[in-house]
Amino acid sequence: MPPDLRAAWRRTLVVLAALLCAAALLGLAVGQVGWVLAITALGVLVWHYWRLRRVLLGLTARRRWEPARGTGAWNELDHLLHRSQVEMRARKRRLLDMLRAYRAAAAALPDAVVVVERNTQRTIWFNRAATDLLGLHHPRDLGAPVVERLQPLPLARWLAAGRNAEPMLDAPSPVDERMRLNLRLIPYSEDYWLLVARDVSKLLRLEQMRRDFVANVSHELRTPLTVVHGYLDMLDPADYPPWQPMLAEMQKQSQRMTRLVEDLLALSRLEARDSLPEENVAMAPMLATLRREAEAYSQGRHAIEVHDQAGCDLLGSTQELHSAFSNLVTNAIRYTPAGGRVRVDFARTPEGGAVLSVRDTGYGIPEAHIPRLTERFYRVSSSRSRESGGTGLGLSIVKHVLGLHQARLSIESEVGTGSVFTCHFGQDRVQPRQEDPLALPAAGQPTC
Repeated sequence: MPPDLRAAWRRTLVVLAALLCAAALLGLAVGQVGWVLAITALGVLVWHYWRLRRVLLGLTARRRWEPARGTGAWNELDHLLHRSQVEMRARKRRLLDMLRAYRAAAAALPDAVVVVERNTQRTIWFNRAATDLLGLHHPRDLGAPVVERLQPLPLARWLAAGRNAEPMLDAPSPVDERMRLNLRLIPYSEDYWLLVARDVSKLLRLEQMRRDFVANVSHELRTPLTVVHGYLDMLDPADYPPWQPMLAEMQKQSQRMTRLVEDLLALSRLEARDSLPEENVAMAPMLATLRREAEAYSQGRHAIEVHDQAGCDLLGSTQELHSAFSNLVTNAIRYTPAGGRVRVDFARTPEGGAVLSVRDTGYGIPEAHIPRLTERFYRVSSSRSRESGGTGLGLSIVKHVLGLHQARLSIESEVGTGSVFTCHFGQDRVQPRQEDPLALPAAGQPTC
C-alpha cells in the first residue's frame, strides 16, 4: 500500500475510534451507553454507504471527477479517481492525435488504400486516392462489397486466395481503363485486409519504350553485323599469318555480338506477347534433343545424365520451352568445370504438376545473387561470363517463357557444390504421354 494511502487509512481509523470513544463517554453521561454506541455506529455506516453511493454514481455517470478536499480514506480514493481520470483523458487525447496523424498520412498517400473486412469483403475505410484510382466515393461506398464496386476488376477469385494472392501487376482502373494499376492484398490481421493500388501507367509506358528501343536497335544491328561477319569469313587467316590472332578475335567478338542481338530480339518478342500458341509438347523427344545438344556442347568434358520419370507431356509452345530448357542445360555445362556432372530430371509433383530440373556440380552461386539472376545482363562474375561466351540474357528468357506458360523458376545453389534450376508447371499444363520412337530408354534410367 502506498504511504499516502496508508496514512489516510490510519487517519480514518483514528477518527472512527475517537468518534466511538466520544459516543461511549456521552452514553455514560446519559446512562445509555449501548444505545448511543448503536446510533453512532449506524450513523457511521450510513455515512460510509453515502460516500460509496456517491463514488458509484460518479463512475456510472462518467462525469468529470473533482479533486477531493480532506485527509481521510474516502478523500484519498477521490484523489486516486481524479488522477486516473486525468491520466486516461491525456492518454485518450494522445491516441486520438496519433489516430488523426495516421489517418492524415494514409489520406495523403498517392496510392489507393482500402481496408476490407475479410469475412464479408466489404469496404471499411479508404483514402482520397481510392477515389481517383478506384472510383470509390465517401460515404456511398462505405460498407459496400468491394468486388461489386470495383468492377470490372477480377477480384472475386483474387480475394478468395487471401494470403496466397499474387499481386496484380497490370490491371485496368475502374475509372479509366487506360490507367494501369498494380494491386496488392496485404492481410494485416485475422479480420481485415489492406488493398493497395498504385498507378503504374507511366512506368509501363517507359517499360514499353525501353522494349521498343531495344527491339529496334537490335533489329538495326543485324544487318551491319551480318555484313561484318560475312567479310570476316571471306578473310582466310592462312593468307595473312601476321593478322591471324586479330582475325580470330574479330570473328569471336562478331559471333558474340550476333548471339547477343539474337537473344535481345527473342526477349523482345517474348515481352511483347501475352500468350503463346498451345500444343502438346512431346517431352520424350524434347529430352532426347536436350541430351544430344548437351553432349555436343560439352564435347565429352562432362558426364551428362537425363532422367525421365514423369511419363507425361506438357501443354505449351514446343519452340519456346525448348529454348528455355536448352538455356538452362547450356548454362549448367558452361559454368561446370571439366569432369563435372550435369543431370536433367523430368518428374511429377504430388499436386499433379510436373517439374524439370537441371542440376550441376559447378562453381555455385552466392545466396546474395540468387534473387537477381533472372534480370537481364545481371552477372555474378563478369569476367567468367565473358570468358564462357554468355550474353547475360539466358535466364531472363527462361523466366519470360515460363511466365507465358503460367510456370515459375526456382533456384537453389551452394558455392563450391553446384546449383539446381527447376521449372515448375501446374496441373493444367500436364498432358498424357504420347508414345514416340525418340523416347528415352527407360523411365528413370540415366543416359550418358
